Amino acid sequence: MLKWGKYMELVIDANIIMSALIPKHSKTPDLIFNDKIKLFAPDFLIKEFKKHEKEILSKSRLSKEEFELFLSLISSKINFLSYSEFKDFIPKAEKICPDPYDIEYFALALKLKCSLWSNDKELKKQNKLTVYSTKELLKLF
Repeated sequence: MLKWGKYMELVIDANIIMSALIPKHSKTPDLIFNDKIKLFAPDFLIKEFKKHEKEILSKSRLSKEEFELFLSLISSKINFLSYSEFKDFIPKAEKICPDPYDIEYFALALKLKCSLWSNDKELKKQNKLTVYSTKELLKLF
């Protein structure tokens, strides 16, 4: 379901944020900071990034300061919701989500009645929730 008004609302998957960290002429940051896109994520996402900081620093070749700045900028753009705010949608998400690691993203998208932004092709193997890849969003914006 495409939810438009002044902007498009999307739940953003961790793989999208990770791709924004690893520059390869990536357009992902342009989409993340596009004023016509309003982003949401479960609050565990930032905790996960901090938990895997060493691995991310190694892969992204960012300094610790650059990584902290990136997290700060991302945190200002994404609306984080706690598990308690979407936990009622977990049972439905468990039934439709093809990947058990992405159930919370699905539950949040179901609660918000919006789509999901993920480059995980596996997540498109269901028909209850629209999943956009970065490539697809670039065509829209």
